[in-house]
Amino acid sequence: MLILTIIVLGMAAGWVAQLILGEKKRNWGEALVVGLVGSFVGGTLISLVAGDGFEIRPSGIIGSILGACVVLGVYMLVRNK
Repeated sequence: MLILTIIVLGMAAGWVAQLILGEKKRNWGEALVVGLVGSFVGGTLISLVAGDGFEIRPSGIIGSILGACVVLGVYMLVRNK
C-alpha cells in the first residue's frame, strides 16, 4: 500500500509542477518521473528539516511539489536546448 501511495503522490506532485510551470503538453509518464524524483529530493529534505521524519506530512507534500518544480524546470531547460 505504501508503494501505491508513493506513486500516486509522486504523480500528483509532477502534475502540480506541470501546472505551476505552465507546461502546455501533459505527459503523465513525465509527471510520474519528475514527481517521484522531486518527491525523493524535495520531500525528504523538507521533511527532515521540519523534523517530521519519513512520515507523510504536509511539509513533505509541499517539499515534494517544490522538488518536482525544480526537477521539471531543469528538465525543461535541458530539453529546450
